[in-house]
Order: sequence, then structure tokens, then C-alpha cells
Amino acid sequence: MATASDWLKSVPLYILPHHWVSRLVYWATRQQAKWVPALIKWFVRTYNVDMSQAQNSDINHYPTFNAFFTRSLKEGARPVCDHESDIASPADGRISAIGNIENGTVYQAKGRDYSLLELLGGDNTAAAKLANGRFVTVYLSPRDYHRLHMPLAGKLLNQTHVPGRLFSVAPHTVNTVPRLFARNERVIAQFETSAGLMALVLVGAINVAAIETVWSGLVTPPQKKGISRIDYTGDEQITLQRGEEMGRFNMGSTIIVLLENPARWRLDMQNGDALNMGQLLGHITENQGT
Repeated sequence: MATASDWLKSVPLYILPHHWVSRLVYWATRQQAKWVPALIKWFVRTYNVDMSQAQNSDINHYPTFNAFFTRSLKEGARPVCDHESDIASPADGRISAIGNIENGTVYQAKGRDYSLLELLGGDNTAAAKLANGRFVTVYLSPRDYHRLHMPLAGKLLNQTHVPGRLFSVAPHTVNTVPRLFARNERVIAQFETSAGLMALVLVGAINVAAIETVWSGLVTPPQKKGISRIDYTGDEQITLQRGEEMGRFNMGSTIIVLLENPARWRLDMQNGDALNMGQLLGHITENQGT
């Protein structure tokens, strides 16, 4: 439930020039400068970043802050659950919300929900398939590993970019800003999986100066205005395995996993729980799929 502190932190965000601030961050985080190691050192100390898990733990190895922020991990640092029915966490972070999609409505926080159709940028076909499925929302804080991975193996169907605001997606704004995830800029990747349709929604936020996918590279900042969609068919089809990297955030944000067919989430999973990428979230329902 929103507190007075949540409101005090959130209200100023309505008047900030979200995109201008984020484009400035985009430029600054890609500068190769003498001050970069000092900034990284401060960031590691302030946010308690565990560099022992990074493929290269030397902060002087990273030429830009963004290179550090999107750093890779050592091989084996994130074991991926591997049973055929397992659903893996797509990211390091915390569960912001987890549960059922109820008649096309997705839970955001106590007293707040939002339209699945709006979240998906008006895609009626996908919204109809996912209308009574399952969802999990994972928030990545600044200290987390920021590459995103597949919860299930899947064949890429399409990618959609939906322009929007860039509110923070920290817990205080989740509790206060109505329809937050359906208002912010986002990239939606739809996959055909053994559990039917799976949509991964990569939500932008203030200071999230870029979102990338492994198949198309940099998606935001966008090159044109309006909703844009790319369908992947024929020779362009791409299949990714469970645990394989599918994208990354350049600064912290939120990923939402939407599944068409019912999933059995782990009974001990609840809002606020910490996650590691690859960790077991639940299982797809047996004898359902495409």
C-alpha cells in the first residue's frame, strides 16, 4: 500500500522531462573518460554490487559505465533449471507481482491493476490468448545483473516497440502511479512455446537509456515515432533455448513474463522475493501447449 513517502518520491516524476533526462544518461554512460573507474567504484560501493560473480571483476577493465552495467557473469554463476516443464526466472531482481491474469487484467500493486490489451500495445490477438493466463513481474534494481534470459524455450514470433513515458519503476512508483507498466515505453517480444504463447515485456524507465534484444540490437531510443512491429517468419525465424540471453537493460528496469496456459507457480514465491536468473519459478501445466 502506498505511503506518504511513496507519494513524495513519485509526484515530482510527473513534471520531469523523462526522455530528455534519459537521453542525457545514454550519452554520459557511453563516454570513455578518466572519471569512469571512479564512478564505477562509487556505484559498486553505494549499491553493494557483487563483482566476484562478474566475468571480469576489475573495474578498470570497463571502458564505459554502460559496459560495466551490462557486464557478463562467470560461466556457471547462474545455473538454469532444466526440467522440461520448468519456468526459469528471466532476470536477477525481485518479484514485484506474481499470479493470474484475470479476464485481461494484470495486477500491479494493492488497489492498482492495468489492462493487458493496453500493455501489449493494442494487440487483440495476443491479449485474447493471454487473457486468463499467468504472469510474473520482476524488478531489476541498480545492483542487479542486467541481461535478460528466456524463461522457456521458444520461437520468436514478433517484436513490438510501444512509445510512452519513462516513470521510475521502483516500488514507490509501482504503488502510486496508475497503469505504470502500460504507460511506460516498452519492448514486447512474443514467442511460441510448449506452454502456448509467451510474451516478454521489457519496460523502460527513467535513466533506462536503451533496451536491446539479441536479434535486433538497440531498440530504444527509437528511430521513429509510433508503435512499430516486426514479424519474424520464414528464414527470419529465431529460436532461443531456456536460459539463453534474449536482451538487456542499459540501467535498471522491469520485465514482465506473460504465459498463455496456466502455470503452477512455486507455492513459496511471493511479492518481494529476491530472484536469480535461471532460478525455478514454477512449472508449465502438463498436457497443455501448442
